[in-house]
Amino acid sequence: MKEEFIISAYSENHIGLLNRITIIFTRRKVNIESLTVSESALRGISKFTIVVSEERSRVENIVKQIEKQVDVLKAYFHRNDEMIFQEIALYKVPTQALMESDLIERIVRQHNARILEITKDYTVIEKTGHKEETQELFEGLNRFGVLQFIRSGRVAITRSANERLSEFLAERDALLASIEMKSN
Repeated sequence: MKEEFIISAYSENHIGLLNRITIIFTRRKVNIESLTVSESALRGISKFTIVVSEERSRVENIVKQIEKQVDVLKAYFHRNDEMIFQEIALYKVPTQALMESDLIERIVRQHNARILEITKDYTVIEKTGHKEETQELFEGLNRFGVLQFIRSGRVAITRSANERLSEFLAERDALLASIEMKSN
């Protein structure tokens, strides 16, 4: 049974790695719902956050394939309830619609969104939340004719106190130190 998973992959920032990771999904005909790459809390380490809807066994295999990439330090997969996540959406609506009634303002307040910029031609609104929440605001604003809309990829962190990669790196360093002591 398919369900939504969040895959986190850690690597040093190398040219071409994104392409190699996406090919892993393409070869298995698995659609990437969202993809975000950013710095992690660990200096020099980037974090890929990839959202897919797939069967658990297929996600496990994809994570194993990602870890086989030379530049990848470690990859994990999580269910949504194991993560805290958000997306950001931007909406551009005609300012005239905003000026003609207070409906847009009420919708913005109702959805805990905020207005970023108002010009004579357009107004830009920002909403942070889960995909369903940003989509619901889109549908509310689209009655007034949304001129432009964009939603970011998901950003996510685990509910555990520490970055899982830190634990992996500490175990790896301890193993390397014990091997070095044995060889001396």
